Amino acid sequence: MSKKADIESKILEAAYRLFLVQGYRKTTMDDIAQGLSMSKKTLYKFYPGKMELLAATFDMLKSRLSIKVESLLDNKYIPYTAKLKSMLTIVATDLAPINPELLEDLREHAPEIWKELQGYIRQSAYLRFQRLIQEGVEKGFISSQVNVSLVVLMYASAIQNLIDPRFLSQFPDEMSQKLELSTADIYDQIIQIIYQGILTDEAKAEFRKV
Repeated sequence: MSKKADIESKILEAAYRLFLVQGYRKTTMDDIAQGLSMSKKTLYKFYPGKMELLAATFDMLKSRLSIKVESLLDNKYIPYTAKLKSMLTIVATDLAPINPELLEDLREHAPEIWKELQGYIRQSAYLRFQRLIQEGVEKGFISSQVNVSLVVLMYASAIQNLIDPRFLSQFPDEMSQKLELSTADIYDQIIQIIYQGILTDEAKAEFRKV
């Protein structure tokens, strides 16, 4: 990695951590520069503004997710149930830290980045998860009677809840109040319910072991 690329990587990591903690609106270029022990003038040489920096941090997140998931899907040496659980862990680990305040900031102050993130998640959930479910059907871990498109739709809904807490607001208050679960816990339980329904008995036993 070149020196310039190394500095850019450090800037993105530092900025992303601050965006996660403080949100986009409350984070300033001064905050980011101070966190890096860098002058603001130097920071501006790499990124012309906070919006460009925000966009770059989410491009980094999307690239990181894509590389991890693609590497996992292409790995022929991992048992299917372990691959399934690993994919869920990767997605939850990278998306769960995106707090509601940052999501609201994206929606209100960076609508294009919000739209791109949603599009990426939908496409990724559809293309990659469908691939994984289809592999499970072909290998006999998932019943051939299962409607793959329906399973992918349910998974995409779980992801939508993970990145957009407003998703629950469309339901009656009585229903959401009774959940009493964190966003990550809701995602985890939805996934568990999905797999209890689609995996064969043998695969369920293996899934619980990994």
